[in-house]
Amino acid sequence: MTALLVALGAAVGAPLRYLVDQAVSRRVDSVFPWGTFAVNVAGSFLLGLLAGAALAGPVLALAGTGFCGALTTYSTFGYETVRLARDRAHLLAALNAVGSVLAGVTAAFLGVKLASLTVGE
Repeated sequence: MTALLVALGAAVGAPLRYLVDQAVSRRVDSVFPWGTFAVNVAGSFLLGLLAGAALAGPVLALAGTGFCGALTTYSTFGYETVRLARDRAHLLAALNAVGSVLAGVTAAFLGVKLASLTVGE
């Protein structure tokens, strides 16, 4: 049952990642991968909210592992960072690597904090 919930969450998260990435890429004319950055930060924040609300079991499998896992993308982040470096955009590659990690961790932290305020811890 848990595997099915993860798959269902992923079935929504993966297409949403693609759609958000395409929408951002159409609006921002830049070699910097803003679409991937956006989904990774948003997914980190959402997962922080879920974890901070102390959700477990089926809800966490569906929304956390499935949806957030498919929405965010470490492999694309890694590839795009290497592509920037290969294309001699070394500063952008470094900014993507450091900025993505810092923004993702900060977003997750803020999600946990926000959830703890609303849950009442």
